[in-house]
Amino acid sequence: MSLSPTRLHQSIALMLGSALLESCPHDLDVTQGVEVRISRKRSFIPDLLVTYLDAAQRNPSHYLPDQVLLVVEIVSAGSRSIDRVLKPALYAEADIPYFWRIETEVGIVVHTHKLDAMKQVYVEQARMTDGILVPEPWEMDIPPERFTPRAR
Repeated sequence: MSLSPTRLHQSIALMLGSALLESCPHDLDVTQGVEVRISRKRSFIPDLLVTYLDAAQRNPSHYLPDQVLLVVEIVSAGSRSIDRVLKPALYAEADIPYFWRIETEVGIVVHTHKLDAMKQVYVEQARMTDGILVPEPWEMDIPPERFTPRAR
């Protein structure tokens, strides 16, 4: 049994999901808590995922990897090794183009990764602590206050 997510975890997911939805191209969709079936025997439910709109419009209960552009995992105390090692390896093996990992132990750190399709591994593109500024999967400039929960 896994632990319930913390307020910090859920607030980051809510706020970042909203910021991604506002900035993404019209042929994409942003959601959370929907299963991605990696194989017949393996599936994960990413904290956030960006999918192709045509797949999202079918209102699926799960997505296949080729319908997913980006998965975002927010690391929790009970999921460190799974979010840092297992999930990225399996997402890469399934050819999901982009993977982001958000760490919250010391502030909020966003690690963005892009798939090296030949090697089926992710290559880190950026490590950001002061907002999200990336050219792909689409051009984004998201200030930290858009995904940083209120302190008090």
